[in-house]
Amino acid sequence: MRRRLVMLRHGQTDFNLGTRMQGQLDTQLTELGRNQAVAAAEWLSKLQPLMIVSSDLRRAYDTAVKLSERSGLAVRIDRRLRETHLGDWQGLTHAQIDADAPGARLAWREDATWAPHGGESRVDVAARSRPVVAELVSGTPEWGGAGQPDRPVVLVAHGGLIAALSATLVQLPVADWPVFGGLGNASWVQLSGHTHDSDDSSADFDQIRWRLDVWNASAQVSSNVP
Repeated sequence: MRRRLVMLRHGQTDFNLGTRMQGQLDTQLTELGRNQAVAAAEWLSKLQPLMIVSSDLRRAYDTAVKLSERSGLAVRIDRRLRETHLGDWQGLTHAQIDADAPGARLAWREDATWAPHGGESRVDVAARSRPVVAELVSGTPEWGGAGQPDRPVVLVAHGGLIAALSATLVQLPVADWPVFGGLGNASWVQLSGHTHDSDDSSADFDQIRWRLDVWNASAQVSSNVP
């Protein structure tokens, strides 16, 4: 049996447009970002989602609402789906960080255990978000259950979180986590969780083997990636 998990990144924000680090600052979608969210919702609603769970940050929640309007599903909120807390970097532009700490952004991108001062590493983000999926598996027997329609759970979140959660679910060695990146605004990832027993809808979470099916798919409203 399999469980499909779709993870959708929020639409464009002013901070994305200005290459400014958002982290857990509560920024809002631009007009383009809202259009991207609508286009993604139109596409993903065709998958007939089983459930929508969103970060509580406005840019993700507003993106999730567009899918809610298309699918008729309520949006569940989970703070554990927030973006990486970037500590002292939050609100700064890439240029400001590079001027203050040359090479630090490169270290952050190439080492999943590295964190800005006062912030989280990707390993930290994976540790807080992985239980969200584990709880969905244990608490949603209709997700991938025997005789049930193949309907995905959709998480609406942030680029850093989606990359970290994807890496931990597919059991990628931590040293290789940086290969997951470049997820565009309002683009999505699909993983499928497989168990050996086709009739077992209550498999232990650690027995599920997750595979990457799709990375960085989009409705192509815009090619922006920041």
